[in-house]
Amino acid sequence: MHRCFPVVPLLAVLALAACATDDVVAPVKTVKAPSFSVSVGENPKYIVSLNGSSIPVGFAARVNSLGGTVTSAHPGAGYAVVSGLTEDAASALAASGFGDVEPDVVVALEAPVGAIRADASDIGTASAAPDASDIGTPSIDSQENPATADSVNRQWNMRLINAPAAWAAHKLGSSTVTVAILDTGIDYDLPDLNGLVDLSRSKSFMAKFAGRSDNPDTPADESDPVVPADDDILKLGVFAGRHPITDLNGHGTNVATQVSSKAVRFAGVTSKTTLIGVKVLGANGAGTLSTVLDGVVWAADNGADVANMSLGGISSKSGNGHDIGLINRAFNYAKQKGMLIVVSAGNSGIDLKHNGNQYVSYCDAPHVICVSSVGPIAGMSTTSDPLATSDPDEPAFYTNFGKNNVDVAGPGGNADVAHADAAGNLPVTIWPWGPGIASWVWSYCAKQSLIIRRNATDPKKGDLFLTTCYIRRLNNGYVGTSQAAPHVAGLAALLIAENGRGNPQQIKRLIQKSADPINAAYGRGRINVKNALGL
Repeated sequence: MHRCFPVVPLLAVLALAACATDDVVAPVKTVKAPSFSVSVGENPKYIVSLNGSSIPVGFAARVNSLGGTVTSAHPGAGYAVVSGLTEDAASALAASGFGDVEPDVVVALEAPVGAIRADASDIGTASAAPDASDIGTPSIDSQENPATADSVNRQWNMRLINAPAAWAAHKLGSSTVTVAILDTGIDYDLPDLNGLVDLSRSKSFMAKFAGRSDNPDTPADESDPVVPADDDILKLGVFAGRHPITDLNGHGTNVATQVSSKAVRFAGVTSKTTLIGVKVLGANGAGTLSTVLDGVVWAADNGADVANMSLGGISSKSGNGHDIGLINRAFNYAKQKGMLIVVSAGNSGIDLKHNGNQYVSYCDAPHVICVSSVGPIAGMSTTSDPLATSDPDEPAFYTNFGKNNVDVAGPGGNADVAHADAAGNLPVTIWPWGPGIASWVWSYCAKQSLIIRRNATDPKKGDLFLTTCYIRRLNNGYVGTSQAAPHVAGLAALLIAENGRGNPQQIKRLIQKSADPINAAYGRGRINVKNALGL
């Protein structure tokens, strides 16, 4: 059962939405990915691939003379981002000899199945529905013993990778190891995360709206209505005092808790690893290439040992060499700083080994761990473990794959798409904790998560509504390679705590070597925490 809650107006532009995303039966989304060819505004930002390894003398002055501003520049990674230029001014800057100049482009999340939201009492052991006062506090044992998490029974994902063996051996990670979550932000004071997120090193790069609708010339071709930038939304009174990395989408919070959690409601792979939020995607799940690049180098420069990037897309290699080169520069810089980057393989169901002219970001970038997704399809008994009723290493219906292109697999969830109806609705299957359409990867629901709906009178614009998570401590379930990747990032954090910092390639080798063998098209194996730690 999934309860609905009343609509309660909070602000002129914000209201509490009823159960818009709570349906237990949901259609499978069209498998697609964003392109690197999407405009991001009337006056878009531009990215300059700088000549040489320093900011050229006179560069900022030249940009200013053309009516623009340098919004960020990184000599180590060899790029700069400028704003305020017209197309003609950008051409003039390119002719000045500082480097190649190209428009910034949109990147966005694309989940294979819509997220589900449920009352805690609907899907697990909680005996009563939480209310606004039910913020939860860690028990003395929860962080030291994640197996005591209130809803750990539905975390098939943690059991699949043998994380409980690490918890039993008190291998819980270390606060001296940092994982950066490059995503939609983090709900940093949720019970499972409160105190784990270092806000002093966390950063939002969402001062400007990014989305496919930020192009007034092609509104009919776009899918995202224009809304205020995250940094502006968070200036509204209902969010007073919140850090800019506050998660207005929910995706980043789910990802973060798979890496590290105090295990009040759900356990993470670790319980003591420090997190930093690096917001590179907004409430609509969209960002730009420049925000991703800025996020990568920020994380590397601010002490992150691992960066998790559960985001990406597909583009043509032809005509996008500038963007691909920028990604390679940033990732090479991160490796030099000793940071391991874990990326999701993507949800387009394609073979990366035979993808021809397609560039899959960021699996095709250097020095990464590219993660595919596996998970059980269905639980057929209300008493049995889902891992015993379906192949737990069944490749997810949506996951990208490719021998020697994907490095390892992680638990990202699965669904019975073979028996979807003509409308794409997935059948409801029975799990030990109740009915559902998928083997979800669960977390607390981000309290400030928003629903964006098109404005009834101006379809180019969007209206914002707070979800029911604002007044109730609900749970969110996600499916995707986005969820598989942070399990690998959590394992990397455990191994760094054991083996020391600054050697990302060694950690990658340990993860691959210790994985349980599966179909080679999905990586060297599915990660095994117990094996990796030698337990």
